[in-house]
Amino acid sequence: MSVYEVSLPGLGVVMGYMVVLWVVSLLLRNASIVDVFWGPGFIVAAGAYFALSDDGYEGRQLLVLALVVVWAVRLGGYILARNAGHGEDPRYRKWRETWSGPFWLRSLFQVFLLQGLILWVVSAPRLAAMNRAGPDSLIVTDLIGLAIWCVGFFFEAAGDWQLARFKSDPANEGKVMERGLWRFTRHPNYFGEATLWWGLFVIAAGTTDGWITVFSPVLMTFLLLRVSGVSLLERGMKQRRPEYQAYVERTSAFIPLPPKR
Repeated sequence: MSVYEVSLPGLGVVMGYMVVLWVVSLLLRNASIVDVFWGPGFIVAAGAYFALSDDGYEGRQLLVLALVVVWAVRLGGYILARNAGHGEDPRYRKWRETWSGPFWLRSLFQVFLLQGLILWVVSAPRLAAMNRAGPDSLIVTDLIGLAIWCVGFFFEAAGDWQLARFKSDPANEGKVMERGLWRFTRHPNYFGEATLWWGLFVIAAGTTDGWITVFSPVLMTFLLLRVSGVSLLERGMKQRRPEYQAYVERTSAFIPLPPKR
């Protein structure tokens, strides 16, 4: 099947998934469930591509599907555990109060369907890796991409775990996390996520015309740096914790580097 014959049904599956989540969010009165199920949404997209693609090399298809499942289950589980018992995220509560018009309708388009569209767009390397006809064996780009993905997964998972342990200690209340990986980058989890997306792109780039999906990791890196990740978090941190500025001055914002003296 052609890319279009696979990608367009994939879009329909992803949007259907997001509409179901939206309905559940209305029943729970909690739009922040979209954060928990963002990662697992990529399993839905990858599963659709796997089921519909009949031209790709099965070994590469299974490799990409396994990487997506491992990443998505860990991320979704982490966010679920982090948000448990805290109700709706303050961002969405604020939007309920400030948005004009009915929040239930606006959240469908500006929260759920928008994120579904982004999810579908940035899933392009998975589609390329699963659907392109060649090569019909694992090659060096698959191994390089897997290695890059493993580095990214380590930084994301270890960074989240270290931060969770730090926050669980009442003695650290109000303090800035600057231990472990956080000594070398202020956002090891975001760096890790961007890196693993680049790893998946490298796997896709080894297939026929897969390099054209470079827009996916570029877009995800931009979002993590400028929209929903680093810049958004740091604005709040600088306001709440004055000592954060000193941490900023000695620690790399994104790419891990030795801390400045």
